[in-house]
Amino acid sequence: MRKLALFLLAISIVFTGCSKQSAQKKETIPTREVTDDLGRKVNIPLKVNRAISLAPNLTENIFAVGAGHKLVGVTTFCDYPAEAKSIQKVGDTINPNMESVIALKPQIVFVSTASQMEAFTKTLEGNGIAVFVTDPNSLDAIYRNMEQLGEIFGTQDRAAQVTAEMKARLSAIREKVGGEAPVRVFVQISKTPLFAAGRESFITEMIEYSGAISVTRDIPAAYMKLSDETALAMNPEAIIIPAGAGNEDPHDVFRESAAVKNGKVFRVKADLLMRPSPRIIEGLEEAARALHPNSFK
Repeated sequence: MRKLALFLLAISIVFTGCSKQSAQKKETIPTREVTDDLGRKVNIPLKVNRAISLAPNLTENIFAVGAGHKLVGVTTFCDYPAEAKSIQKVGDTINPNMESVIALKPQIVFVSTASQMEAFTKTLEGNGIAVFVTDPNSLDAIYRNMEQLGEIFGTQDRAAQVTAEMKARLSAIREKVGGEAPVRVFVQISKTPLFAAGRESFITEMIEYSGAISVTRDIPAAYMKLSDETALAMNPEAIIIPAGAGNEDPHDVFRESAAVKNGKVFRVKADLLMRPSPRIIEGLEEAARALHPNSFK
């Protein structure tokens, strides 16, 4: 009888332990709902401590709002600020290594385009990982992204400070160039093939804050490849090149343009114009100073 009693006690302890473990598994982590740029309702933990960024500008923005230390994974293209280089890489922006992403156990993954999201959202969400899509395609959208990230990471004050600083610097630029005649500018996104920014690109809006008018502003696309004939007819007064590998000099079609003949070819570091992050204000300052040097004396 004693042995039987001990046996039953042991069984009871085992089942009690299993019951507790089962209950623990069923416990749900408190969440809150946020809305991404696609209008999707995304459930995230009340406190986000582990995140992955799959776009360089998002990595910059997360650091800007004071939450860079919560990034456990970034892409191979995420090189700013310097601290981002030491964070574990999970592949490139378009083809991240999903096994690496899941192994890092992030609570949320930030992506920059809908096409990026469609490829692996189900996989991530199936592993209990939230996917937040952000598309900062205008200056106002960049401000909004700062606000979103501040809300997600609980750094609202820092996010508000960054936005206020951006607005103040932009206001100073616009005040300096406000009395100048806008310069007709061609923004050369790449030299070969020749690509430019159209009406739907945030770069078209950005560059006009520097006292310019993009000669490709009315083309209904974000980015487009131009024929030599089309580019030749534009005859810009100035050319701005987001300088990077393979895009340092104007395309040969502009050899006889007013911009080249008058020495109005200006290079701005590509990251400062191509990434929708707080540093874009620095790129605008450089462009405005180049286009309207007398206003910055």
